[in-house]
Parts: sequence; structure tokens; C-alpha cells
Amino acid sequence: MLVRYDRPVSRSAFLARRLALFALGMLVVVVVAHRFGPLATPDFVLLVLVCAVPAALSVPLALLGLARLWQVGALGGVAAAWALIYAALPLGLPAYGYYLYITKPPLTEVATDLSDRPAWVSVPTAEQHLLPRPAMPENADAAQLAAYPGLNGRRYEGAIDRVYEAVRKVAAENRLVVTASRGEEYGLPALELRPTAESPVVVETPGGVTPPAADEALPESGPLPTARPEPSLLVPLSDGEPEGTARLQFSTRTLVFGLPFDAVVRLREEAEMTLVDMRVASRYGPHDLGISDRIAEDFLHALDAELLGIAGN
Repeated sequence: MLVRYDRPVSRSAFLARRLALFALGMLVVVVVAHRFGPLATPDFVLLVLVCAVPAALSVPLALLGLARLWQVGALGGVAAAWALIYAALPLGLPAYGYYLYITKPPLTEVATDLSDRPAWVSVPTAEQHLLPRPAMPENADAAQLAAYPGLNGRRYEGAIDRVYEAVRKVAAENRLVVTASRGEEYGLPALELRPTAESPVVVETPGGVTPPAADEALPESGPLPTARPEPSLLVPLSDGEPEGTARLQFSTRTLVFGLPFDAVVRLREEAEMTLVDMRVASRYGPHDLGISDRIAEDFLHALDAELLGIAGN
């Protein structure tokens, strides 16, 4: 007589897989909506924490399913294993964020010049909602120096126009979008003149009058010499920025999760050198998780590579 053994089924294992898969799918939707859609960062942080709830519930259920498999051979071992795999990302993302929160200094911004931080061209503003923005702590400078001692400004042996052009090029390559600028006229090449409102003078010859012989020797077409421009036209139109100083403000988002950050780069011409300082700040929340320093370091290293050969100490 054939005896058939019916294996028990671990319902907890299959429930764990459903919960973990739901958490993973929800997390993917939230990340895409924040990175490419209209979801604001405070709502993104809240929803990421919500995604971790079903993922956290699935872990003990999956472990229970594995225990039942070991004890009585219950069905559900594969489902329990997949549940643990699905729950890894929804649980790992907030766990990694918390790790950065407690290991990085509680800063919202970093700057290469702590004694004279580059001023914002337009102060970034955003609705904080669930992520209140505290005032900068008194020991912010000391905390930055202790955590990021290698974050320093740059000095290049070259004119400000060349460095200005390199800054814009490097910014475009690193996904930094220009949102405002000041002192842009100092970044123009030395021989480039700003356009003026004056129109060229047109000389009309009365009908029937034969031009003099000297005029007949001139070519029939071509530009005629004009008067030398007035010295005042060679002076850049000031927008309130100190002479020899230019500022560029940028906005950027992290590559994967799209966390928004703002940055400003200040260029100052001194003698035959150009000083470059940078300031990067997170747009939301009381902590930048160390991302501001990473953005600044990546930008400055790329600028060094672009201006290789004229970098000073």
C-alpha cells in the first residue's frame, strides 16, 4: 500500500514573502517618484521609513518559516529565503542613512573658507515640513575641520576668465545647474567687449553725386573703419560684486536618490592668481549625511584636472 506523506505548509513564510515584496515595490515607486517626479524630499524620507515597516515585519515571519522547515520539514523555505532578500533593501536604506547620521558631523553645509564663507547669490529656500532646519551650531567650523580636514580652496596661476570658463565646464559635467550668478562680466575674456546700445553710423550718398576719386579706390563692399570705442564702454557693467570677484550658484541632485543640494563657487582675482572657494549645503533637514563634502571634493578635484598645470598651493 502506497503511503503519501503530506508536508505541512508554513503560512508565515509565504506571508513574509508577500510583505517583503510589497515593501520593495513600494520603495522602488517612492525612489522613482522622488528622483524623477514631484515627490518632495521630506515626504520621500517619511515614505522610506513607512516602507521599512512591512519589511521589518517580514523578517521574523521568514525566520519562523525557516524554523518550521528545519523542525518538521514544512513547505515555505524558498519563500522565506526570498522574503529575506526582498526585505534587505527596504531595511538597509534607512539603516545606512541612520549610520551616516550618527557617524558624520551634524552639519547642513560645508565651505572651503570658514572665515569668509562664499555668500549665496540667492538664498535657497524650501518648505521643510517634517525635516526642521536648525540654526548652524556654534562649533560648526571646528566640526568641519575635524571631519573634513582636506576640504580646502584652490589657487590657480591664471586669469579669472580662464578659471571661470573651467568652472562652468566642470559644473556641466558634474550635473550642477547654474541658477544665479554675480560678477559674470569679470569672467569674460579680456578682449571680449560687452555689447552696447549704439548703432553703427550709415553714410548715405546723395543721388546723382559722383564720389571723389579717393572713395572710388575703396572696395565696393566690406567693413568701414569706425571710431575707437570710448574708454567707458570697456568697463564692465557692475552688478554690485566687488571688482575681480565672480560668483556662480548651482543646484544639483544626488545620482540615485535625487537628494537636492545647493552650491556656490566664488572666484577672486588677486595679482596674477585666481582663488576659488566653494560652499555646498543640503536643501532639507538638519543633516547633510556627509554628502555636501563629497560634492565639494568631487567638483574641486575635477576642476584641478581641468586646470592641470596652473594649480598652485
